[in-house]
Amino acid sequence: MKNKIFLIIFLSAFLPIWAVAQDASDALADKPADSMVEEQPMHFESKGSVRIDGKAINYTATAGTLVMKNEEGDPIAQFGYTSYTKDGADKGKRPIMFAYNGGPGSASFWLHMGVLGPKRVVIDDLTFNTAGPFKRVNNEHSILAKADLVMIDPVGTGFSHPVGEAKGEDFWGVDQDIASVSDFIARYITDNGRWQAPKYLLGESYGGIRSGGVAYYLMQKHSISLNGVILVSPHMSFVAGWAGIKIDLAQVNFFTTFASTAWYHNAIEDRPDDLQEFLREAEAFAVNEYAPLLHKGNRASAAERQKVLAGMERFTGVSADYWDKANLRVGEDQFAKELLRDQGKLVGRIDSRYVGDAINGVGESMDYDPFFPSVGAAFTATFNDYYREELGVETDRKYITSGGLWSKWDQRHAQPGVYWGKLAIANTGIDLTHAMIQNPNLRLLVQQGYFDLATPYGATDYFLDHMELPEALRKNITAEYYDAGHMMYLHEESMIKFGKDLSDFVK
Repeated sequence: MKNKIFLIIFLSAFLPIWAVAQDASDALADKPADSMVEEQPMHFESKGSVRIDGKAINYTATAGTLVMKNEEGDPIAQFGYTSYTKDGADKGKRPIMFAYNGGPGSASFWLHMGVLGPKRVVIDDLTFNTAGPFKRVNNEHSILAKADLVMIDPVGTGFSHPVGEAKGEDFWGVDQDIASVSDFIARYITDNGRWQAPKYLLGESYGGIRSGGVAYYLMQKHSISLNGVILVSPHMSFVAGWAGIKIDLAQVNFFTTFASTAWYHNAIEDRPDDLQEFLREAEAFAVNEYAPLLHKGNRASAAERQKVLAGMERFTGVSADYWDKANLRVGEDQFAKELLRDQGKLVGRIDSRYVGDAINGVGESMDYDPFFPSVGAAFTATFNDYYREELGVETDRKYITSGGLWSKWDQRHAQPGVYWGKLAIANTGIDLTHAMIQNPNLRLLVQQGYFDLATPYGATDYFLDHMELPEALRKNITAEYYDAGHMMYLHEESMIKFGKDLSDFVK
């Protein structure tokens, strides 16, 4: 039961699990396929303007769906998207960016209304934004200053759904998802005359696994080369990035975010003023002392164990006794519950700066993630109002913000270089490495928060450090870090830096 509860909490970190969204998704999946065959694609076009750096950018917004077909020409999906194209621009020269969130099962409204689109929701950081009306404003940090934008909603999210004889499981898996998103991008490029345009891919969270695979798939299947890939708080590998299954590598990768969280909440003794100095010490401890002890297992001496336990208490603020009883290994949900237990509080997982009241004071795992109720209602209400009132989307279909697809997800992956079958779990950092080697002009930007307990910066650093690239190609990698969590763009200073870093990256 404990492992089952943790599985639910872990996978929900990549998306908000709303019960109504799940019900809508299940109802859609169960609907007879032949009743959808004749459904027509949606297309709602409008004009707008965004002001960035004092300059007005006039654009055409299109919210709709494309009917995707299989190789036999049969319809298989209505694939939803929202595009913004600058009026009067040369579509063969102006860059275009395809972007999505993660989940798996999350629609793209987080990035859309958080930082990329022409309008953004106003969030009061670190508070419960639950009392409407909510406010949206001109987004001066939008990427539309540099590139056209296509926000993608994978099948099972937004207005995207299977049609014809297709079923949800045809799309709900690592490789199925990579293929369907790649095919949509290729189709959009063809329909809109963007073959010559510089092309960029941006994915957040599970969008990292998706992006690594899509970058390689586009090249292999469609002969489409990208100019750049942007990974925002990326989840790239279950082995390196999931502490809950007691894999020692993930334990080491999570440790430094445990440390940054304890530092933020003043939960450690002799707390230094400088976070970066503290993290360099925590990183050295994790690699040089904590990791070797975990590797030794029961071969470690009592003295070695006690020395490391003392260091773990020093860096994380959680007692050596707790760490000892947990055999030096805890999941992030356990840490989020334990850190401020004596105050009756728990910290956020998506963003560990967030704090909420604990519901069960003696529980082992977090009762809920304070981050989601703090921002979820504001995002959902603001996006739906914007989509229907400003972009003019007229439909009685529900926009599925979270399809809850993780429970149905096929985790297997056909990894490049493995020819005997699919691996049980994915690491698409390998796919991305293959793409970068075969396209030496492909550049990579990684944007990562220090207070992200869902996809910790230690796992991101590990992924980057272990990309088997020639030294000459490592110059194509840029990594930027932020004093915030998973969705760092909700923190005002980080949002400003995020916008500038992304704009500077897009040439």
